[in-house]
Amino acid sequence: MADPAAASDGTEAGTPTPPQVTVPNLWVPIGALLLAMLLAALDQTIVSTALPTIVSDLGGLEHLSWVVTAYLLASTAATPLWGKLGDMYGRKRLFQASIVIFLVGSALCGLAQNMGELIAFRALQGLGGGGLIVLSQAIVGDLVSPRDRGKYQGLFGAVFGVTSVLGPLLGGVFVDNLSWRWVFYINLPVGVVALAVIAAVLPRSGVKHRHTIDYLGTVLIASVATCLVLMTSLGGTTWPWASWQVIGLAVLGAVLLVAFVAVERRAAEPVIPMRLFRSRTFSLVAVISFVVGFAMFGALTYLPTFLQVVMQVSPTLSGIHMLPMVLGMLLTSIGSGQIVARTGHYRIFPIAGTAVTTVGLLLLSRLTERSSTTETSLYFLVFGLGLGLVMQVLVLIVQNSVGYEDLGVATGAATFFRSIGASFGVSIFGSIFASGLTRRMRDALTGLTLPPGFKPESVTSDPRIITTLPAAARAAIHHAYAESITGVFLYAVPVAVVAFVLSLFIREQKLRGTVTAPDLGESIGLNPVERSSLDEIARALSVLGSRDARRDLFRRITEEAGLDLMPASSWLILAMHRQGHVEPAELAERRIVPIDVVEAAAREVEGRGLAARNGLPMHLTERGEQVAQTLVAARRSQLSALLGDYDEKRFGDLADLLTRLSAELCRDDRDRPDRTGPERLQRGEGRSF
Repeated sequence: MADPAAASDGTEAGTPTPPQVTVPNLWVPIGALLLAMLLAALDQTIVSTALPTIVSDLGGLEHLSWVVTAYLLASTAATPLWGKLGDMYGRKRLFQASIVIFLVGSALCGLAQNMGELIAFRALQGLGGGGLIVLSQAIVGDLVSPRDRGKYQGLFGAVFGVTSVLGPLLGGVFVDNLSWRWVFYINLPVGVVALAVIAAVLPRSGVKHRHTIDYLGTVLIASVATCLVLMTSLGGTTWPWASWQVIGLAVLGAVLLVAFVAVERRAAEPVIPMRLFRSRTFSLVAVISFVVGFAMFGALTYLPTFLQVVMQVSPTLSGIHMLPMVLGMLLTSIGSGQIVARTGHYRIFPIAGTAVTTVGLLLLSRLTERSSTTETSLYFLVFGLGLGLVMQVLVLIVQNSVGYEDLGVATGAATFFRSIGASFGVSIFGSIFASGLTRRMRDALTGLTLPPGFKPESVTSDPRIITTLPAAARAAIHHAYAESITGVFLYAVPVAVVAFVLSLFIREQKLRGTVTAPDLGESIGLNPVERSSLDEIARALSVLGSRDARRDLFRRITEEAGLDLMPASSWLILAMHRQGHVEPAELAERRIVPIDVVEAAAREVEGRGLAARNGLPMHLTERGEQVAQTLVAARRSQLSALLGDYDEKRFGDLADLLTRLSAELCRDDRDRPDRTGPERLQRGEGRSF
């Protein structure tokens, strides 16, 4: 194990420390990164409320699901490539390239003249969107020290929470007041600003890592998903289920899946290491994550159609109607993560979450064209509460079930299965909806008086035609739409029941300390994750360390070191250790801590021979330096205990992180780059003594 006192700055002697990129004003590049992340996250949800209007303009109701699926598949498949290429060739240039690809895709989506063009351009947009999400979070690690990483990455996680609420609402506002095309055009001015700021202020990363990129595995898994999604979305609509095309897609998907497994077994850095599936816990969570994505995005895609066509509300109001579901999801997702962090128990949440989700799907299947706003809002809320109960906790369970070497890739795999589940959910929901609607529409209109030349299929191409029909025909069509959409939720119930049964087999294990600092960005929405194991640990430890610092950091490390000192004396010793010398009077004037506390600490360290004065400044004696090293080592020991069974002796990068972070967390807030600490302390915040 590395000697925690090997260097005064907390780094190991002889171990090269990754160069920390510094910028004059950190919030400028961070703001640009947040803007870019906002665009990519928003595009997962903003399109949903615009879909009925898009179908009215472009037609192709049977292919509506692909507007969502194309984006999800492209961003999910490209995630590992963006992460590894950024490591190899520098994240700045790759991030700029992802912004450009995303903006080009957005512009082309806004210009699309038919559904085929829109689907193709959405795939291009998703290719860039995956890079925006992955690289923006990785760049945070280049810009800030491990101590501050949790705070800034937490902001990126919050973006997903905000966009999940704002997305459906903004989509409706644009459709009502401008055009559905502005759902895509709005990305252009915001993206150009982010691109300009990134080009001007973001320095290039000096740290590059070699990777053996699994191109073949990436292509194969994307092909498998595409074959199966094509099969489920085209089967029963464009082609009969027993047609050679559908059967051929199923066979091709199965063959490609076998090839993918064979390739992953030999790949140096596989997209999904097959060894993960040896863990029963991981396998169970993978399936449950798939179902959660399946249910969540299937509902998000087709509920706006129900609201706008059946309930006849405007796109903006349909976004407002969706808020109970989204808010319920956020409430229980954040709440369950906090409860798990405090209690250490998690098994009940996937069980309760899948059960409530099942009930929510049953309630949604009972909606009709006569359902009241109160009834729909209540059903949406129940469904959202169920999804939220399980989303956050699934990531924590995965992180707690794998070894350190698989932490990063297992987290990414959990979000990968959620994204693939979403793609399947949207396509299967779409196939069931489209095939059911055609049959029900034909039956509903039989025997009714219709305008000359009217064709039932014209309603599916442009739902606005419904308003031109006689009252009896309108009522029949609304009923056909209602039964077709709610029937989809009924078909989803058995899938949710399977997830519930599987969740009963999850075993509860003791939580590692690092798992009790959940990341909202990994559990809200379908954002792909591509972070190394070290990045995950650095984020978690920085969150836990900052919590500790706000409470009683110096008391804890003094006790850990076995020293009979006041906490303020330990703080003063570490300040001298870091700066070479300090002037107690100057510290008192800056009101970092109260003057009487500074004076008492100075008397104690001088009286015990730990420090001496050279005029006004105080500096540590030889014995004082030894005490300072002991305090840094005590903090390191506390951080090491949070790792649980992640053995730092086996991993040099982990040991180095602990050493550097222990020194950083022993600083007072005055040394932080944003200079916010003194102001907080003047208000009485963050005082530990």
